[in-house]
Amino acid sequence: MQASLFADEELVLPEGMRFTAGFLSAADEARWLDVIRAIELHVVRYKQYVARRRSAAFGGRFDYDTNTLREAPPIPPELQPLREQVAAWLGIEPERFTQLLVAEYRPGTPLGWHRDAPDFESIVGVSLAGSALMRLRPYPPPAGPSKAVRHLELPPRSAYVLEGPARWTWQHSIAETRELRYSISMRTARGAAPLLR
Repeated sequence: MQASLFADEELVLPEGMRFTAGFLSAADEARWLDVIRAIELHVVRYKQYVARRRSAAFGGRFDYDTNTLREAPPIPPELQPLREQVAAWLGIEPERFTQLLVAEYRPGTPLGWHRDAPDFESIVGVSLAGSALMRLRPYPPPAGPSKAVRHLELPPRSAYVLEGPARWTWQHSIAETRELRYSISMRTARGAAPLLR
């Protein structure tokens, strides 16, 4: 782990989080960008709020109006090789990932503090095209000003895993993006066995 990758020089990742900066090659990144640019993305709505992100969900779509997981189209065959690559990195079967989300962050797009929907267990995120600053803080957040927030730069072609304590006892957010960025995140079903060994 290289300290220069982190906004905080002494950053220690929360327990249950893994990060790698060079998960994809430049050629792989170009391939996946071609694939996801052909996918129809939709504006994300959170109850009365319209987010600046656009996304497409496969294998399950969380309905924020009813707080329930709804049906969604299956993961496209074109994205199966990426699911297989992520699974090989973690030493698991690709079928463990039951949901995949493609998200577009235009410049200036934030993602507020949250934990992912409770229907999912482990989360993997792959960054494409642009960098992002991920912020992490304990959940529930401490009252008042806190130095507990950690900052992790997510460069293009990087990947991270959130599970266990990092998944359930920490929140994360994305600061306003400086450039166009895409993310592909994959999730396992609630109650699934851990990805990290």
